[in-house]
Amino acid sequence: MSITTPTLVTFVIYIALMVLIGLAAYRATNNFSDYILGGRSIGSFVTALSAGASDMSGWLLMGLPGAVYLSGLSESWIAIGLIVGAYLNWLFVAGRLRVQTEHNGNALTLPDYFTNRFEDSSRVLRIFSAVVILVFFTIYCASGIVAGARLFESTFGLSYETALWAGAAATIAYTFVGGFLAVSWTDTVQASLMIFALILTPVVVMLATGGIDPTFAAIEMQNATNFDMLKGATFVGVISLMAWGLGYFGQPHILARFMAADSVKSIAKARRISMTWMILCLGGAVAVGFFGIAYFSAHPDVAGAVSENPERVFIELAKVLFNPWVAGVLLSAILAAVMSTLSCQLLVCSSALTEDFYKSFLRKGASQRELVWVGRGMVLLVALVAIFLASNPENRVLGLVSYAWAGFGAAFGPVVLISVMWNRMTRNGALAGMLIGAITVIVWKQFGWLGLYEIIPGFLFASIGIVVFSLLDKAPSASMLKRFEEAEREYQAG
Repeated sequence: MSITTPTLVTFVIYIALMVLIGLAAYRATNNFSDYILGGRSIGSFVTALSAGASDMSGWLLMGLPGAVYLSGLSESWIAIGLIVGAYLNWLFVAGRLRVQTEHNGNALTLPDYFTNRFEDSSRVLRIFSAVVILVFFTIYCASGIVAGARLFESTFGLSYETALWAGAAATIAYTFVGGFLAVSWTDTVQASLMIFALILTPVVVMLATGGIDPTFAAIEMQNATNFDMLKGATFVGVISLMAWGLGYFGQPHILARFMAADSVKSIAKARRISMTWMILCLGGAVAVGFFGIAYFSAHPDVAGAVSENPERVFIELAKVLFNPWVAGVLLSAILAAVMSTLSCQLLVCSSALTEDFYKSFLRKGASQRELVWVGRGMVLLVALVAIFLASNPENRVLGLVSYAWAGFGAAFGPVVLISVMWNRMTRNGALAGMLIGAITVIVWKQFGWLGLYEIIPGFLFASIGIVVFSLLDKAPSASMLKRFEEAEREYQAG
């Protein structure tokens, strides 16, 4: 596809719109709380779509359709696990975390919350949790940059190196300028674009292959086991795919959306909006990959790029089946997915470096203006490291994401979940949970025991560690218990 096509024009207009939103957010950013959490002023609709868009990343339009295209419906267990996990996260964590962070020192970041929640004067929780965020999020950011590079590479025929910088530049620009408000407002636009693309594309693909019956017949003819949800599956394999849902409890970029909601009363409405959006998007992504089997088996002459890399299935369908202007909008949806996740991950890393290292250890008396500009500098620093990690063109989006997702899910998930549900949890319990979860994921990943996804043993062992070390520890202080109960009463009243 020539670089002079309408697709390029559509991309440029889209990117310009995102940067303009960033500039508008810049004008509304008055202090560091605004830059990191939008001043806790985000309504239910923006909270819902921002949580969804920041979650799904390029994996939604590249990794998942590619996996289904390659292996059939047996890959959709991931989608089912994610829906269950996201719902439970909204149900049990979202509202409680919103009030707990406010009652515990008006915490702006997870390390800040852990420090205040457990009265950790040693600040070891702050340091360790900030390090976990930086290590795993830099990997996660790299996966987003890989996805963006693949998009620019296949759409405009750029070299991987050029595509790498082109894909990252716009996201860095509006995150740097506008902070959390820019990220949340752009997420809302991006989530709308993603759901439009994932509902329209499978419908058009199905029509292009002759309707429901011919499409299913073609998929069956290509390989009858494509319909088999248990194809090649073992109990361990299915559980490993479903276990992706466990990760939600520990993802800082999603939890930040809950913390930024304008009140606990907004959470229930946001949950309904977000889950509807998520189910439609995941269903559409599975359908794109599944119906793509029928289309490319009937049109092998245009299947070359997909055969080479199945993660391009959505990109190639958009280019082949749609008018170039519409294709430009649809391909912008991938850019939207990449940008929405990458932007909030950069921001969480920036907040960890600024709030949890710079302000806590180097400049306790730093002004709000100084903190905002240090935060912006940290966005650039983390982005450059992530670009360096993404420079290997052999990287695959799903592989990078699964490791980072497991790391957060096991290191933070049990700590966050239990900390908002159980008043007896202590500092030593939280530290044990983080250490056990993170170490288990790293070690299990290296050895691959039982073929089990590392988040399962990580989450399980971390949860046990939290309970055991909390019960062995002395009881929480009266002030800790008082703050917990006050927050819980506010949550129940909401």
